[in-house]
Amino acid sequence: MRRKSKFFLPARYLLLIMSGVCIIIMLLSFTLNISGGPLNAAAGYVFVPMQEGINKVGTWISDKAANLKNLSDVMAENEDLQNQVDELTTELNTIKLEQYELDNLRELYSLDQKYPSYEKVAANVIGKNSGNWFNTFTIDKGSNDGIEVDMNVMAGSGLVGIVTDVGPNYAKVTSIINDTSKVSGMVTTTSDNLIVSGSLQKMNEDMVIEFNNLNDKDNEVSINDPVVTSAVSYNYQQGILIGYISSIETDSNNLTKSGTITPAVDFEHIEEVLVILNKKQTVEN
Repeated sequence: MRRKSKFFLPARYLLLIMSGVCIIIMLLSFTLNISGGPLNAAAGYVFVPMQEGINKVGTWISDKAANLKNLSDVMAENEDLQNQVDELTTELNTIKLEQYELDNLRELYSLDQKYPSYEKVAANVIGKNSGNWFNTFTIDKGSNDGIEVDMNVMAGSGLVGIVTDVGPNYAKVTSIINDTSKVSGMVTTTSDNLIVSGSLQKMNEDMVIEFNNLNDKDNEVSINDPVVTSAVSYNYQQGILIGYISSIETDSNNLTKSGTITPAVDFEHIEEVLVILNKKQTVEN
């Protein structure tokens, strides 16, 4: 009986071996410059598509590399533009800050020129009480700069308040909107006197302070009339603008009037002030 051979080569390995042989033969054909015949034809069918595929892959890789380079260039350019934007933004903010400071200095200078008869020193606000309003605050000038208790303080367009405490290099100011503040005032249009009282409640409600004891029997005082510190004020220099009458009504006694005043100073934003170094002269009894 005939014995069967035990050696068996799978078809996939056989195909792989034949493909390898064909490739070797074709390489030899190209290397040895063998022209014509089936080898050349086989090479044409195998290597030409292979070369086209390699060219396409190379072109794809080249395009991708070019795109990556362009993207890198765009990102670098974008970074440069962002840096320029940041620099311009910083410059713009600096210009705005300088303009803001310049406007404040111009306002102080204008206020200083408005009251030329008083000697003054400028100071910066370095602290304040809690809340929205500057009803008490601290400035960066003190006794070393000639500041004393009861000296008047101005800002914006008029009277802020009075110095109530002094240290060597600081002073504390109580403003006219404080609940404890009282100022003798005068209506400039009629020279009638009145008493101006601070009121944080009124400031919170309508941004005004109160006045009372106005003698206006001829009904000459009107809305928007200016009110200044009067000559009879105990601690305040005469003629400093307090604000403008915003409401007025006759009291129940039918003899006096009371109402509200819109302050000349923005008591929500105070950064620099002028302190009048001349104290009010009072007559000793």
